[in-house]
Amino acid sequence: MTSPPPIEDLLRELAPQVLGALTRRYGRFGECEDAVQEALLAASRQWPEQGTPDNPRGWLITVASRRLTDELRGDIARRQREARAAALLPPEAFLSASPSDDLASDEDDTLTLLFLCCHPALSPASQIALTLRAVGGLTTLQIARAFFVPEATMAQRISRAKQSIKTAGARFSLPPENERAERIGAVLHVLYLIFNEGYAATSGPDLQRADLTSEAIRLARDLRRLLPDDGEVAGLLALMLLTDARRPARSRPDGSLVPLGEQDRGRWQADSIREGVAIVTETLSRSRLGPYQVQAAIAAVHDEATKAEDTDWPQIVALYEMLARIAPNPMVTLNHAVAVAMVQGPQAGLDVLATLDADERMTGHHRLHAVRAHLHEMAGDAAAARASYLIAARGTTSLPEQRYLEGRAARLAANGDSVRVDDRE
Repeated sequence: MTSPPPIEDLLRELAPQVLGALTRRYGRFGECEDAVQEALLAASRQWPEQGTPDNPRGWLITVASRRLTDELRGDIARRQREARAAALLPPEAFLSASPSDDLASDEDDTLTLLFLCCHPALSPASQIALTLRAVGGLTTLQIARAFFVPEATMAQRISRAKQSIKTAGARFSLPPENERAERIGAVLHVLYLIFNEGYAATSGPDLQRADLTSEAIRLARDLRRLLPDDGEVAGLLALMLLTDARRPARSRPDGSLVPLGEQDRGRWQADSIREGVAIVTETLSRSRLGPYQVQAAIAAVHDEATKAEDTDWPQIVALYEMLARIAPNPMVTLNHAVAVAMVQGPQAGLDVLATLDADERMTGHHRLHAVRAHLHEMAGDAAAARASYLIAARGTTSLPEQRYLEGRAARLAANGDSVRVDDRE
């Protein structure tokens, strides 16, 4: 036995490798995933007392494989009268795996797992849950807590996702070349959603969830290691690093929100900024331009400004216009409106914002009303700003964001103070 590293970190690292090894051999993703979770639980209980094995990956594979073959034996026993029972698995599948067999090879199946968890048969919510469980190594309870739903609800969501994959006849293999570009887009989108939920929690008492942002960054690093020449994979990792670098300054000790322009930039994580800037600079010079790379470039412009007033807003406007051409969506327009206001004045920003009034995806979104409130405040229209702040506050389910918006409205009612508007809080 060796002196163990932090067990939780080790288990998270090994979880997708073990699951990939079992699924590659046995198929049956759902059953393999359940067996791996049981092996992880056994390790979390035994290793702190007995020490980490010399070959922790092999230990997990052996335990999970034994659990799986026991279950499959029972399944065949229950169905032995059916003609198909004998064909469920090859005979060698009932041999317990050992750390020395093909299951314990060094082949890394993380990318295949990511593709499987982001199968097009699944909804985005199910893709996120399954990715966090199967690739991230989080327990059902941890995932449920992250999204503020009961554990039973999340367990049902994960169970339905595994059943959907089985029904769709998905195989444990990389998708064909002609499908790969579309599927990698789904993988990146899921990691992006996980990160965003951690950086700006959509509900509950916390402004941000460092566990989710850290997990998204870890998975993005893994994906870049597997696909080092993919510019959008690199762009997403850079975007995460550059955005997460601001997290220490984004809230006060009481958990209240600090907008970008008011943050103490000395508290930003310089190492993450340097790494993110280096990645996006290198990627933009050699890869076909994609939306994650452009968003990373925007984040880099913000992070490289030592003071809020030094921000190169004209460059940000140009980058948002580029982003709108290659990946138009309402949130791009929303942020573009803010950047335009910082260059051309609040009325110009409000004019851009007005183009979203007929967009059904945004009419009830609190962010639209929050940005409109900021721009009205910049323009000196305190009454309109206050009204929009209150509408936005009623529309958000994030308690820190709600308190911030209500606080802005209250201050306007008291003395009409103004606030600097920034691209992203």
